[in-house]
Amino acid sequence: MIGARRVGRDGALRLCFERRGAATVLAGSRFTLPLQVMAPVALDDAACVVSLLNPTGGVVGGDRLTIDVEVGPGAHACLTTPSATRIYRTAGEPAVQRVRLVLAPDAVAEWVPDHTIPSAGAALRQSLEIEAGAGATLLAIDAFAAGRVARGEAWRFALLDSALTVRDARGLVLHDRFVLEGGEGWRGLGFAEGRPYFATVVVVAEAGLDDFVTALPGVLADVAGAIGAAARLPRRGALIRCLAADAPALSDALAAIWALARRTLWGLPPLALRKL
Repeated sequence: MIGARRVGRDGALRLCFERRGAATVLAGSRFTLPLQVMAPVALDDAACVVSLLNPTGGVVGGDRLTIDVEVGPGAHACLTTPSATRIYRTAGEPAVQRVRLVLAPDAVAEWVPDHTIPSAGAALRQSLEIEAGAGATLLAIDAFAAGRVARGEAWRFALLDSALTVRDARGLVLHDRFVLEGGEGWRGLGFAEGRPYFATVVVVAEAGLDDFVTALPGVLADVAGAIGAAARLPRRGALIRCLAADAPALSDALAAIWALARRTLWGLPPLALRKL
């Protein structure tokens, strides 16, 4: 039970997807503000598409957000956000977000939120933990701006701490984490080669990964302002890094990566999310 002082600060969201006949449905949904879920939509014949949102307009220091998603056997879920997520300045505790995805055997999950924008002085600790059942496939995006770049606030956040972990029945598939401490006068990591937008993408699949990794350089070569590279994991996955000069270039690069994964892994066309 949430105490009165934590109302609106401790958000929880739980979703359960099930395969029913040829379709995937949202069989269970519970949330506590400041997390909320929009009604699912079917934008193609495969996935049940759900948008997660924070109706308060952003995340502030001291917020604690927990998202749990279960995708049942053979179900196909696509989870996104209506827009980028703002992280506001804090003088105290960081904001904390924990996301857990559990994929049953032969489930498909597309975790494709828009990027995160930390204001100057913002602090965020987040984790994305994924359990992949036998035959399950996944595309997951973890994308950031270095700050409010147009206002001259790149790399002025206080803390970005993001961890992405994938496990299956055999153990660890991937653990990827970065911890960046920004601030005025920051000179770390060469400022990402002058590109203040960056993303990590992980793809998990039993087949199709060689075709995906081979085709990726050609796909990204067509995106102006972005660079990226992919590498196979020791088993069952591929990891992609992407740097972009601006938000449109980041969006275009991630859309191209996502479209390639849909084509090579699932034989599906690109998914238009109809965002304004």
